[in-house]
Amino acid sequence: MIKTDSFANSRKKPSWLKRSLPTGPDYERVRNLLGQSKLHTVCQEAKCPNMWECFSRHTSTFMIMGTQCTRNCRFCNVKTGTPLPLDPREPLRVAQASMKLGLRYVVVTSVTRDDLEDGGAAHFAATIKEIKKNLPKGTRVEVLIPDFQGDHEALDTVLEAGPDVLNHNIETVPSLYSTVRPQAGYRRSLDLMQRAANGKKMDIPVKSGIMVGLGEGMEEIESTIRDIYAHGCRLLTIGQYLQPSGKHLGVVKFYEPREFDELKEFALGVGFDSVASGPFVRSSYQADKLHT
Repeated sequence: MIKTDSFANSRKKPSWLKRSLPTGPDYERVRNLLGQSKLHTVCQEAKCPNMWECFSRHTSTFMIMGTQCTRNCRFCNVKTGTPLPLDPREPLRVAQASMKLGLRYVVVTSVTRDDLEDGGAAHFAATIKEIKKNLPKGTRVEVLIPDFQGDHEALDTVLEAGPDVLNHNIETVPSLYSTVRPQAGYRRSLDLMQRAANGKKMDIPVKSGIMVGLGEGMEEIESTIRDIYAHGCRLLTIGQYLQPSGKHLGVVKFYEPREFDELKEFALGVGFDSVASGPFVRSSYQADKLHT
């Protein structure tokens, strides 16, 4: 069971979760470019601890379809509310910003849009196509998608646009879903991965991510890793959950670096092609290095 008492909410971060912020003009250049392009990043909206590092490396994860999510996951800092209509020019603006940043590996995610008939799948597809059309040949695109409420046609729409990696995070173990992700479904997410792995575009690698520290046991994590692999996923990220505000679920445990190393070895032993596991690992952190 997840602990949300004051101890869990106020516990201090251990030494391995403290880091210096990069300095230099590149961070401001990326931030200003995104602002001028009227684009959003999950880095900023979710208060990612790697934002300073990634911006300084000219990388970011574009978040399309607005900043208002139709779901209310208790770990996520993205706002919940009534979203605005889709901007049909957004896919082109993402491609143009990617060109200005000199990106060769572009990661695109979104808020969850349960208000849309296709969950925003066509908007994802349009963004993939604009990037592929406007950026140099060889530029790769990774999409981190919601579950589309289990809509197979929506998933196929994204796959047919030809992303180079299809990412969908399982996030946590099944016993915590009702608390951590009350509007999502563990089995639904596994089924999405299975369909993506076995679908029309079988050459598209499937990726997923787990965050730890919410009260799960090690055996539960290992069981979830096995489930993800059994449903066709071959790329995996494992990172430490960090509480974004006092309104979110508290951290129950800070995993030590050696435990992340052990989880990586376990996942590789299960059969994953590539695994990134560490306190600061996030689903799109150094994504280009995970998929080589």
